[in-house]
Amino acid sequence: MQFTSEQRLDDGVIEREFTLGEIPGILWTPASSSADAPTPLILIGHPPLGLKKMYPRLAGRARYYAAEYGFASATIELPGSGERPRWAAVDQARADLRRAMQAGEPVGGEIVDALVLPLVDKAVPEWREALDALLALPGIDGPVGYEGGVISIGIRLAVTEPRIVAAGLFAGSLVPAAMFEEARRVTIPLHVLLQWDDEGNDRQAALDLFDAFGSKEKTLHANLGGHTGVPQFEIESGSRFFARHLR
Repeated sequence: MQFTSEQRLDDGVIEREFTLGEIPGILWTPASSSADAPTPLILIGHPPLGLKKMYPRLAGRARYYAAEYGFASATIELPGSGERPRWAAVDQARADLRRAMQAGEPVGGEIVDALVLPLVDKAVPEWREALDALLALPGIDGPVGYEGGVISIGIRLAVTEPRIVAAGLFAGSLVPAAMFEEARRVTIPLHVLLQWDDEGNDRQAALDLFDAFGSKEKTLHANLGGHTGVPQFEIESGSRFFARHLR
């Protein structure tokens, strides 16, 4: 891990950009974090739109976690997104998805599998590598939470990464049928957000996925509105969820 920039934001949060091999990322730590007082860590996932485009939302959540709860947060660029090399197979799947949606056609399982499964297979090992590097830094310690992002990545991480003890997931991304079987193996506490009128989401599929999760503690927060209409108060309820499990 190589840090490429560092700045102290006006609320005292320290923001550092880094690279992990070819993977860009950002780390936010509260001013109170130190080797003698390490803080829990939240990995912040995001859709494959690029870190620069997603930065305001990611930084807003990270700064809230730091200011209100003293948590560190980190994110990394997804494969084929932002400034990382293009990924021809996934670009083709995205084009197929756009064509189907613009034509008003149902999005078939072949498109969903081609779009999501290779991304999960490549991104999850990168997240785990980033977690190795982040937990080796002074001032950061477990336990670890994961929130947001492509829900299938969150599912795979919840199944394969024992250091993640709780996850806040955003329902709405297309989910391959194979991920439902993985969801049954998820046992960590879950806090799931669902926008009831999400124009790009199959509501029933999202409910079926929530039902499939094997966790004994799982909570579904459903709000009226479209994909980008998540109420601001949900960040507070999500933060309380992480405070219960990371403290």
